[in-house]
Amino acid sequence: MSEVLIKQKKKKPTQTMDEKLNTLRAGVLGSNDGILTVVGVLFSVAVATPNQFTIFIAGLSDLLACAFSMASGEYASVSTQKDTEESTVRTEKRLLKTDYQAELQAVINHYTDRGVTEETATKIANELMAKKPLETVVNVKYDLTLNHYMSPWNAAFSSLFSAAAGGVFPLLAMTLSPVSIQWPVTILAVCVSVGITGFLSAKLGNGLVKTAIIRNIIVGILTMIIHYSVGLMLK
Repeated sequence: MSEVLIKQKKKKPTQTMDEKLNTLRAGVLGSNDGILTVVGVLFSVAVATPNQFTIFIAGLSDLLACAFSMASGEYASVSTQKDTEESTVRTEKRLLKTDYQAELQAVINHYTDRGVTEETATKIANELMAKKPLETVVNVKYDLTLNHYMSPWNAAFSSLFSAAAGGVFPLLAMTLSPVSIQWPVTILAVCVSVGITGFLSAKLGNGLVKTAIIRNIIVGILTMIIHYSVGLMLK
Protein backbone atom coordinates (compact mmCIF):
# COMPACT_ATOMS: atom_id res chain seq x y z
CA MET A 1 0.00 0.00 0.00
CA SER A 2 2.82 2.38 0.95
CA GLU A 3 4.59 1.66 -2.36
CA VAL A 4 1.45 2.62 -4.29
CA LEU A 5 1.21 5.92 -2.41
CA ILE A 6 4.87 6.66 -3.11
CA LYS A 7 4.36 6.04 -6.84
CA GLN A 8 1.31 8.29 -6.90
CA LYS A 9 3.25 11.07 -5.24
CA LYS A 10 6.03 10.73 -7.78
CA LYS A 11 3.58 10.95 -10.66
CA LYS A 12 2.06 14.19 -9.39
CA PRO A 13 3.62 17.01 -11.45
CA THR A 14 5.18 19.89 -9.58
CA GLN A 15 4.41 23.46 -10.58
CA THR A 16 6.88 25.19 -12.85
CA MET A 17 8.25 28.61 -11.93
CA ASP A 18 5.99 30.23 -14.55
CA GLU A 19 2.92 28.64 -12.96
CA LYS A 20 3.90 29.85 -9.51
CA LEU A 21 4.66 33.35 -10.79
CA ASN A 22 1.31 33.48 -12.57
CA THR A 23 -0.50 32.72 -9.32
CA LEU A 24 1.57 35.32 -7.46
CA ARG A 25 0.96 37.87 -10.20
CA ALA A 26 -2.80 37.38 -9.91
CA GLY A 27 -2.49 37.83 -6.15
CA VAL A 28 -0.52 41.07 -6.36
CA LEU A 29 -2.83 42.58 -8.97
CA GLY A 30 -5.89 41.48 -7.02
CA SER A 31 -4.56 43.05 -3.83
CA ASN A 32 -3.81 46.34 -5.55
CA ASP A 33 -7.26 46.50 -7.17
CA GLY A 34 -8.91 45.61 -3.88
CA ILE A 35 -7.17 48.48 -2.10
CA LEU A 36 -7.94 51.11 -4.74
CA THR A 37 -11.54 50.19 -5.49
CA VAL A 38 -12.52 49.94 -1.83
CA VAL A 39 -10.86 53.20 -0.83
CA GLY A 40 -12.50 54.87 -3.80
CA VAL A 41 -15.97 53.90 -2.61
CA LEU A 42 -15.12 54.71 1.01
CA PHE A 43 -13.95 58.22 0.15
CA SER A 44 -16.95 58.96 -2.06
CA VAL A 45 -19.44 57.75 0.54
CA ALA A 46 -17.64 59.16 3.60
CA VAL A 47 -17.67 62.66 2.11
CA ALA A 48 -21.36 62.38 1.23
CA THR A 49 -22.49 61.02 4.62
CA PRO A 50 -21.02 60.88 8.15
CA ASN A 51 -22.94 57.69 8.99
CA GLN A 52 -20.27 55.11 9.87
CA PHE A 53 -22.54 52.13 9.33
CA THR A 54 -23.41 53.31 5.82
CA ILE A 55 -19.73 53.82 5.07
CA PHE A 56 -18.90 50.33 6.34
CA ILE A 57 -21.65 48.61 4.34
CA ALA A 58 -20.68 50.47 1.17
CA GLY A 59 -17.03 49.53 1.62
CA LEU A 60 -17.80 45.91 2.47
CA SER A 61 -20.12 45.54 -0.52
CA ASP A 62 -17.49 46.94 -2.84
CA LEU A 63 -14.83 44.69 -1.32
CA LEU A 64 -16.89 41.57 -2.04
CA ALA A 65 -17.84 42.76 -5.52
CA CYS A 66 -14.22 43.59 -6.36
CA ALA A 67 -12.92 40.25 -5.06
CA PHE A 68 -15.38 38.17 -7.07
CA SER A 69 -14.99 40.38 -10.13
CA MET A 70 -11.21 40.02 -10.06
CA ALA A 71 -11.50 36.26 -9.54
CA SER A 72 -13.89 35.79 -12.46
CA GLY A 73 -11.73 37.98 -14.70
CA GLU A 74 -8.59 36.00 -13.86
CA TYR A 75 -10.41 32.72 -14.38
CA ALA A 76 -11.65 33.77 -17.83
CA SER A 77 -8.27 35.19 -18.87
CA VAL A 78 -6.15 32.25 -17.74
CA SER A 79 -8.69 29.74 -19.09
CA THR A 80 -8.28 31.31 -22.52
CA GLN A 81 -4.50 31.07 -22.20
CA LYS A 82 -4.74 27.43 -21.11
CA ASP A 83 -7.07 26.58 -24.01
CA THR A 84 -4.62 28.18 -26.44
CA GLU A 85 -1.69 26.22 -25.01
CA GLU A 86 -3.61 22.93 -25.18
CA SER A 87 -4.66 23.69 -28.76
CA THR A 88 -1.03 24.37 -29.66
CA VAL A 89 0.02 21.01 -28.22
CA ARG A 90 -2.68 19.20 -30.19
CA THR A 91 -1.51 20.92 -33.37
CA GLU A 92 2.10 19.92 -32.77
CA LYS A 93 1.05 16.37 -32.00
CA ARG A 94 -0.66 16.19 -35.39
CA LEU A 95 2.32 17.75 -37.18
CA LEU A 96 4.66 15.16 -35.71
CA LYS A 97 2.63 12.53 -37.53
CA THR A 98 2.09 14.40 -40.78
CA ASP A 99 5.28 16.48 -41.16
CA TYR A 100 7.91 15.06 -38.86
CA GLN A 101 10.86 16.36 -40.91
CA ALA A 102 9.70 19.96 -40.58
CA GLU A 103 9.35 19.53 -36.82
CA LEU A 104 12.84 18.04 -36.61
CA GLN A 105 14.22 20.94 -38.65
CA ALA A 106 12.57 23.41 -36.26
CA VAL A 107 14.48 21.84 -33.37
CA ILE A 108 17.73 21.92 -35.35
CA ASN A 109 17.16 25.59 -36.21
CA HIS A 110 16.53 26.35 -32.55
CA TYR A 111 20.05 25.24 -31.65
CA THR A 112 21.83 26.62 -34.70
CA ASP A 113 20.26 30.04 -33.99
CA ARG A 114 21.99 29.86 -30.62
CA GLY A 115 25.42 29.27 -32.10
CA VAL A 116 25.55 25.47 -32.15
CA THR A 117 27.05 23.98 -35.31
CA GLU A 118 24.73 22.29 -37.80
CA GLU A 119 26.25 18.89 -37.14
CA THR A 120 25.98 19.13 -33.36
CA ALA A 121 22.48 20.65 -33.54
CA THR A 122 21.35 17.75 -35.74
CA LYS A 123 22.70 15.21 -33.27
CA ILE A 124 21.01 16.95 -30.35
CA ALA A 125 17.72 17.26 -32.22
CA ASN A 126 17.71 13.61 -33.30
CA GLU A 127 18.43 12.43 -29.79
CA LEU A 128 15.77 14.62 -28.20
CA MET A 129 13.15 13.78 -30.82
CA ALA A 130 13.83 10.07 -30.39
CA LYS A 131 13.10 10.26 -26.68
CA LYS A 132 10.52 13.02 -26.18
CA PRO A 133 9.37 14.41 -29.53
CA LEU A 134 6.23 16.29 -28.45
CA GLU A 135 7.81 17.70 -25.30
CA THR A 136 10.85 18.84 -27.28
CA VAL A 137 8.87 20.53 -30.04
CA VAL A 138 6.47 22.50 -27.83
CA ASN A 139 9.35 23.62 -25.63
CA VAL A 140 11.55 24.69 -28.54
CA LYS A 141 8.87 26.37 -30.63
CA TYR A 142 6.64 27.89 -27.94
CA ASP A 143 8.65 27.76 -24.72
CA LEU A 144 5.95 25.56 -23.17
CA THR A 145 6.43 22.72 -20.72
CA LEU A 146 4.28 19.76 -21.69
CA ASN A 147 1.41 19.04 -19.26
CA HIS A 148 2.16 22.22 -17.33
CA TYR A 149 -0.54 24.76 -18.13
CA MET A 150 -1.51 27.90 -16.26
CA SER A 151 -4.24 27.02 -13.76
CA PRO A 152 -7.32 29.28 -14.00
CA TRP A 153 -8.50 28.09 -10.59
CA ASN A 154 -5.21 28.95 -8.88
CA ALA A 155 -5.25 32.41 -10.45
CA ALA A 156 -8.92 32.94 -9.55
CA PHE A 157 -8.53 31.95 -5.90
CA SER A 158 -5.31 33.91 -5.56
CA SER A 159 -7.00 37.00 -6.97
CA LEU A 160 -10.15 36.45 -4.88
CA PHE A 161 -8.41 36.25 -1.53
CA SER A 162 -5.79 38.89 -2.23
CA ALA A 163 -8.37 41.42 -3.47
CA ALA A 164 -10.42 40.83 -0.34
CA ALA A 165 -7.34 41.09 1.88
CA GLY A 166 -6.19 44.26 0.13
CA GLY A 167 -9.59 45.90 0.50
CA VAL A 168 -9.60 45.18 4.23
CA PHE A 169 -6.80 47.72 4.86
CA PRO A 170 -8.72 50.89 3.89
CA LEU A 171 -12.02 49.46 5.15
CA LEU A 172 -10.72 48.85 8.67
CA ALA A 173 -8.75 52.09 8.70
CA MET A 174 -11.80 54.13 7.78
CA THR A 175 -14.40 52.40 9.95
CA LEU A 176 -12.44 51.41 13.08
CA SER A 177 -10.27 54.46 13.63
CA PRO A 178 -11.69 57.45 15.60
CA VAL A 179 -13.74 59.77 13.40
CA SER A 180 -11.43 62.67 14.19
CA ILE A 181 -8.44 60.95 12.56
CA GLN A 182 -10.09 58.50 10.15
CA TRP A 183 -9.06 60.44 7.06
CA PRO A 184 -5.28 60.62 7.71
CA VAL A 185 -5.27 57.05 9.04
CA THR A 186 -6.98 55.78 5.87
CA ILE A 187 -4.67 57.77 3.60
CA LEU A 188 -1.65 56.36 5.42
CA ALA A 189 -3.03 52.80 5.26
CA VAL A 190 -3.60 53.11 1.52
CA CYS A 191 -0.16 54.59 0.81
CA VAL A 192 1.56 51.83 2.81
CA SER A 193 -0.47 49.00 1.29
CA VAL A 194 -0.13 50.13 -2.34
CA GLY A 195 3.56 50.72 -1.69
CA ILE A 196 3.86 47.08 -0.62
CA THR A 197 2.05 45.84 -3.74
CA GLY A 198 4.31 48.04 -5.85
CA PHE A 199 7.35 46.48 -4.20
CA LEU A 200 6.04 42.95 -4.78
CA SER A 201 5.10 43.60 -8.41
CA ALA A 202 8.57 45.00 -9.12
CA LYS A 203 10.23 41.99 -7.51
CA LEU A 204 8.08 39.55 -9.50
CA GLY A 205 8.68 41.37 -12.77
CA ASN A 206 12.35 42.19 -12.13
CA GLY A 207 11.45 45.86 -12.43
CA LEU A 208 12.63 49.00 -10.65
CA VAL A 209 11.45 48.72 -7.05
CA LYS A 210 11.62 52.42 -6.20
CA THR A 211 9.80 53.43 -9.38
CA ALA A 212 7.06 50.84 -8.84
CA ILE A 213 6.48 51.94 -5.24
CA ILE A 214 6.34 55.65 -6.13
CA ARG A 215 4.05 54.95 -9.11
CA ASN A 216 1.64 52.93 -6.99
CA ILE A 217 1.53 55.55 -4.25
CA ILE A 218 0.85 58.31 -6.78
CA VAL A 219 -1.97 56.27 -8.33
CA GLY A 220 -3.38 55.62 -4.85
CA ILE A 221 -3.32 59.32 -3.96
CA LEU A 222 -4.94 60.28 -7.28
CA THR A 223 -7.64 57.64 -6.71
CA MET A 224 -8.44 59.13 -3.30
CA ILE A 225 -8.50 62.70 -4.65
CA ILE A 226 -10.82 61.78 -7.53
CA HIS A 227 -13.29 59.88 -5.35
CA TYR A 228 -13.17 62.54 -2.65
CA SER A 229 -14.14 65.07 -5.32
CA VAL A 230 -16.98 62.82 -6.49
CA GLY A 231 -18.24 62.62 -2.91
CA LEU A 232 -18.21 66.42 -2.63
CA MET A 233 -20.33 66.70 -5.79
CA LEU A 234 -22.85 64.21 -4.36
CA LYS A 235 -23.01 65.89 -0.98
